[in-house]
Amino acid sequence: MGSQPQHATSPAPDEPSLVHRVAPGPQLLETAAGTLRMLAEPTRLHLLWQLAEGPKSVTELAQASTVPRTVVSQHLAKLRLSGLVDTRRDGRHIIYSLHDGHLVRLIRETINHADHRLTGEPTHD
Repeated sequence: MGSQPQHATSPAPDEPSLVHRVAPGPQLLETAAGTLRMLAEPTRLHLLWQLAEGPKSVTELAQASTVPRTVVSQHLAKLRLSGLVDTRRDGRHIIYSLHDGHLVRLIRETINHADHRLTGEPTHD
């Protein structure tokens, strides 16, 4: 047959894919919009940007932020409930991390896009 082998067009069953070829129906669009709504708040976006660099504790996130620790904690709770961040316990500390690589790329691209808009850097693919 003239078709390509399955591994050339899609990852192995136990291998995550970077691109999903899907038709965006109502449920998928609402889920995507919910993710974007969570990113649409500057403090949350800053926290997610920090987490794109690697897991961090509330203390580390608050030290790098311009808002009080209680505000950081409230935003982290929203991000956790929305499924964008995961937590694990390390002794007395809760360590936060981004849920997956799609979010890492989304956060970085969002910030880089904004940087291009502000600096006037030419667009690129």
